[in-house]
Amino acid sequence: MTQKRERAAEIERRMYEYYGEGECSLDHMDPFTLTVAVVLSAQCTDAAVNKISPTLFARFGTPEKMAHASIEEIEAIIHPLGFYHAKARNIKALAQTVLSEFGGEIPNDIDLLQKLPGVGRKTANVVMCQAFRNPQGIAVDTHVFRIAHQLGFATRNDDSPAKVEAKLLKIYPQRDWLFINHQWVHFGREFCVARRPKCAECFVNDLCPAGKKALMRTAD
Repeated sequence: MTQKRERAAEIERRMYEYYGEGECSLDHMDPFTLTVAVVLSAQCTDAAVNKISPTLFARFGTPEKMAHASIEEIEAIIHPLGFYHAKARNIKALAQTVLSEFGGEIPNDIDLLQKLPGVGRKTANVVMCQAFRNPQGIAVDTHVFRIAHQLGFATRNDDSPAKVEAKLLKIYPQRDWLFINHQWVHFGREFCVARRPKCAECFVNDLCPAGKKALMRTAD
């Protein structure tokens, strides 16, 4: 564990040097629009959400406006995203819950966030880090899940986001939880690409078990 923590610290140092804190890929204006955007990003790309979010938030960018919008109005805007029937119901119900239970404000609490319709642990982690800079965990999306395994911080038995997050929280100090998701999302798109990782170009390949193996195969 000590060796993993030392390796993780050096990886984070390089990540911060290259990406800084890492920017959120979802366009948003405040905690409410961020929460809605993350809910909408399930099963689709952030780029797709960003295409429809200007229209959505121009019309229904507050809990009050979203809560009073008709499902049909919301669906007409978000239908390119897929699963738009369920997503429309969720974000309308989310807005209604924010009004009825939280005084119109997105709660700065990891457990209360998960009481909002459509909000699970991953979404709650993103909101806690991005909106409130109060990291209570690490959002494990497909990029983070994959990269954790590539770096050897998760094993084959860590076959769920919850298990991977538990491993990462033991390895990284809380001060780093704030940055990891955003940094690793960018890293996963630029270097640790799912179909063909660019190990030869990667700036942490000497610290990555999978990267070392890939470079040895290339050398052979």
